[in-house]
Amino acid sequence: MSEEKQKLMLGLKLPTDPRWANLAEKSLEEILTDHAYCEQKATTTCISLIQQYPERTEMVEALAPIVTEEWGHFRLVLKELDKRGLKLGKQRKDEYVNALHKFRKKDGGRDETLVEKLLVCALIEARSCERFRTLSLNIDDEDLRKFYHTFMVAEAAHYVMFLDLAKTYLDPEKVKIRWEEYLEFEADLMKKLEIRGDRVH
Repeated sequence: MSEEKQKLMLGLKLPTDPRWANLAEKSLEEILTDHAYCEQKATTTCISLIQQYPERTEMVEALAPIVTEEWGHFRLVLKELDKRGLKLGKQRKDEYVNALHKFRKKDGGRDETLVEKLLVCALIEARSCERFRTLSLNIDDEDLRKFYHTFMVAEAAHYVMFLDLAKTYLDPEKVKIRWEEYLEFEADLMKKLEIRGDRVH
């Protein structure tokens, strides 16, 4: 995937600083630990959405297999840690994700609230995809490059799914406008966050 094609697909307005990949490669136990918990949280987020909105049949059917896939990803990261003689560390506070949740509008109706949650999920998947692509292109370890290329492809598909679901439950034009607001906020957030090699976001 070319940089221009990825930018058009994901819509992200600020690319990851390449220095991040170099820092991450020097902190493999930390970045793999954080990645594992990202997959675990993605699993529980999908389960939570199903529990909160069981009547949204399209969403339930779309998310049910993602629960299995994300948990499978968690297990793959655990396997990678074990293969390298590394240990799963403690879960850390995710400033990036917490900031996105604070940006969510919380004064709308049931559908508007659902769409806000879906847009946050889409953005997390989009940035994760971009980060995994950065790793797949910039780290020296060939096995890890392949490992993260696989995750990049999966995250791209999830991003599209969440965005399409949002357009199912709200006027697509309104979703487009709100998505642009999220992208602007996220770009500004990325500028403010410290570049850390021990975090996916």
